[in-house]
Amino acid sequence: MRTTSTYRAAARMIAAIGAASLVAACSGNGGGTTATGGATGGGSAYPDKNITFVVPFSAGGPTDTVTRMIAEPMAAKLGGKIVVQNVEGAGGTVGAGEVARADPDGYTVLMHHIGMSTAPALYADLGYKPLEDFLTVGLVTEVPMTVVARKDFQPKTLQELVTYVKANAAKVTLANAGIGAASHLCGLLFQTAAGVKLQEVPYEGTGPALTDLVGGQVDFMCDQTTNTSGQITAGEVKAYAVTTPERVKSLPDLPTTTEAGLPQLQVSVWHGLYVPKGTPPDVVAKLTEALKTALADQKVIDQMAKLGTAPVPAEDATPEAHTAKLQEQIGTWGKVIADAGVKAS
Repeated sequence: MRTTSTYRAAARMIAAIGAASLVAACSGNGGGTTATGGATGGGSAYPDKNITFVVPFSAGGPTDTVTRMIAEPMAAKLGGKIVVQNVEGAGGTVGAGEVARADPDGYTVLMHHIGMSTAPALYADLGYKPLEDFLTVGLVTEVPMTVVARKDFQPKTLQELVTYVKANAAKVTLANAGIGAASHLCGLLFQTAAGVKLQEVPYEGTGPALTDLVGGQVDFMCDQTTNTSGQITAGEVKAYAVTTPERVKSLPDLPTTTEAGLPQLQVSVWHGLYVPKGTPPDVVAKLTEALKTALADQKVIDQMAKLGTAPVPAEDATPEAHTAKLQEQIGTWGKVIADAGVKAS
């Protein structure tokens, strides 16, 4: 999919910071980046070969960007190499399925977002069970969402937006990046919170959706700060609120949905690392410790801040916290998706 200017800037930033240790070789679904740490330190101690981080989405997207941010410091902590591979398709389920079927040796790791918890409700024949076929490594980050519209859209505030869409439901268009995408899920929650059913316009990715929003072809959408911050600060879109309890540092003037009068709209796009079930506990522990090291790295903190997000606290970068989050989110989204009557083909 096409990337936004925010992603392109992030990619250039990462390349500049890690030029000595990151080598990009992206083409189609096999795009990869290699992050190299120090010497492996002998024998068959893990890791003694490259570790592959599978991103089940296209290169340049938010999940890919976050993965490449943490790959270098994780590789340095582990004393090996991490190769980032993009295996996109079917809302992230193709890449996730490959990791579920991979050897449980710690050399194939999945980075996935909130879609890991929504896939069971969206897909009738998923081919894997998130809570049974994977082990969690730890949470990575929670990206806020923003409610944005074409800059000449009539409503000026979030409350005005709710009133307007209720009165004009038949003609208002709500864009998203495709069924199961974060923008689609946030759009479902908006409709539930506002008590309205709108005409949804799905796109094949965030890039095309935002392009049409900026161009005025659709009315509004709800998407991650990693996608929308650039357009908001440039004045290319009208921003109403951020969907988290606290304001975003990079967008300090943007109120929260609670402040703006729609407290029911609370959602963030969380990311986490997974390995196939059966991966040895000591290997999982090494990956968790490397993740914690990466999330405490000042370069990673600064890079995430530019995208309107931050690493999770150290206590959340653990299998226990990650599993609890996954369980809770599967229950939450299962009900939302069932109530909406949405199914992915």
